[in-house]
This record gives sequence, C-alpha cells and structure tokens, in this order.
Amino acid sequence: MDNPVVVAIARQLVADGLATLRFNFGGVGGSQGVPGAGAAEVRDVETALAALASRLSAPLPLVLAGYSFGAWAALRVAAARGDVACVVAVAPPLGVMEFDFLGSVNAPIAMVVGDRDPYCPADAVASVAARHPRIVIRRVTGADHFFAGREGDVAALARPLLTPPSSS
Repeated sequence: MDNPVVVAIARQLVADGLATLRFNFGGVGGSQGVPGAGAAEVRDVETALAALASRLSAPLPLVLAGYSFGAWAALRVAAARGDVACVVAVAPPLGVMEFDFLGSVNAPIAMVVGDRDPYCPADAVASVAARHPRIVIRRVTGADHFFAGREGDVAALARPLLTPPSSS
C-alpha cells in the first residue's frame, strides 16, 4: 500500500474528493496473515471493500484500481461481482499470471502499462487487447514495471478512468 504508484493514484483520487482505501494483502508490510497465492488476496479485496462500505454514509460507484498483482486481484473480484463500475489495472502481470477470466469481467477495464515492462510485455498486452477490444490501454513510454519517477504520469492516466462522470 506504500508503493509509490499506489500512493500517487490514491493521492490524486483523494484530491478529487473521492473515497479511497489502500491496504496491504495478508502478510505484506506487517499486516497479519500470510500470502495466499491468489485466493486469499481476492478475499482481502472483498474484506477491504466491505470495510470501506461500512464507513460510507451512502453507496457510491465501486471502482477498483490495482497495481501489478493487485491488478490481477482487482480484476478477479470484478469478475465475481456485478456491482463494479470500472477497473483500472496498472502493470498487470500478463506475462507471468493467468488472465483467462477477463471475459467474465462485465465492468469497463483500463490498463496502464509501461512499454518496457518485462512482467507486462507488449506482446501480452497486444494479445489481451486483440481478445478483448473493449479494454482501454494507456501506455507510459519508457517506463518499466515500477514506473520509477513516472508515478505522476500513471496517476494522470488513471485519473480520468477512475473518476466517475459528474451528474451535472
């Protein structure tokens, strides 16, 4: 939750007046529990969503954003729920994890990727885009998986994708 990419996106959303929640998966950053290779992390996302919802006075559009493995977990949760308004997947590890479930995600999906990311390689991004043409791809030129020094660029690209349209 303290990753510079995650922090940059969360700060931008807070500045936009949106309710946000950052959290660590079990066993990460001093949190209780142990890493669970996927299933436990999907439960962590669901638990975090329930905690956030319990603190809000009214239901709001549910928008998920995740970075790297967190992008995979956010997309898995969106595939299982019907109430997700959109998902922004930053640097999803398309080159090292299975994403065959993407067709089950009914919410709009946007991916923010670096064009030099070995875990989210250009050929895997092209393959996903070809199989799922409704997925919006945003590229950060010259960035690798960690977006070092480019966190603001990631937040700027993610911002319009995460901010619900105004009702005015």
